[in-house]
Amino acid sequence: MWKGHWGYHLVVRIRENLTIPNVLSLLRLAMLPTFVSLFADGRVVAGSWFFGLLASTDWIDGYIARRFNQVSELGKILDPIADRTVFFVGIGAALYYDYLPMWFGIVILIREVSIAVLMVVATAMGMERFPVTRLGKWATFALMAAVPWITLGSAGGAWTVFTYMGWAVGIPGVFVSYKSFFEYLPTVRSHLASGRRS
Repeated sequence: MWKGHWGYHLVVRIRENLTIPNVLSLLRLAMLPTFVSLFADGRVVAGSWFFGLLASTDWIDGYIARRFNQVSELGKILDPIADRTVFFVGIGAALYYDYLPMWFGIVILIREVSIAVLMVVATAMGMERFPVTRLGKWATFALMAAVPWITLGSAGGAWTVFTYMGWAVGIPGVFVSYKSFFEYLPTVRSHLASGRRS
């Protein structure tokens, strides 16, 4: 009798979605004010390391979800939202406090906003979901490393070496990210068509 009660189904749903990857995604979002406050206080070194830590958890929660079979419907939505939010806030804060070249941040944001809008609109129109391409994953990885490295290098002194490391992966990362974006377009069209048919 209890199994048919709405409270039972609610408890089951909570247990299904209360996974380590989902908790990590929520923690990333909760830590964003701390990260921004570090930049606001002029603590660029601490802020850059903190941003790098938040960005790296994207790989960690994805690995845990796949390795320990903790993939959930909530996680499929929450993880990309957390990824994009961390990325947008990180770049926005770095630009606002002048720790990142304006042109570089804008080039990245144009691509990220474009693909986010594309996916939201296509999904709303009935597109079938599909996994991120390997090229897209490598581009995201490169840019999530480049941005905190470049901001860290802006502290000067011994940290300057990180500037060169950041540009070494950032420039190729931008080109690869735009290449992957244009490769997504036919995939989105085909999955949109199949989604509408089904």
